Amino acid sequence: MRNNENGFTYPLTLVLLILFLTVFSFRVEQLVTERKLAHETAVILQEEYYFHSSSKKIEKLMQSGAVIPAKGTFSYLKGIIDFQADSPIGSVQKINFTLRLHTGETVVGRGFFDIATKKMIKWTEIN
Repeated sequence: MRNNENGFTYPLTLVLLILFLTVFSFRVEQLVTERKLAHETAVILQEEYYFHSSSKKIEKLMQSGAVIPAKGTFSYLKGIIDFQADSPIGSVQKINFTLRLHTGETVVGRGFFDIATKKMIKWTEIN
């Protein structure tokens, strides 16, 4: 019997190495994508929480009978919300909220509050 391999192990090892590196690179890409998505989700949830807290503070001001100032600021741990109240039109008052996160992102939202029920009736985010 003749021993004639003609380089059988080198191509097999090379194919297995390329296969391993391909699968590994796909998994690393998937991990990086999931981390980016998790970070973006956390930022969006934080923005929603700050807007919700600010609108609740305005509602509490209205319910206590205090006059809403024309301009004001709410400070949070990772951002600041500036608000500007327009004069009421009928029984609806429009308040513009501007959120500035410490990471540099800025988001603008607008809340419409009913003066009679002292509740927010509509919310819109402006891109």
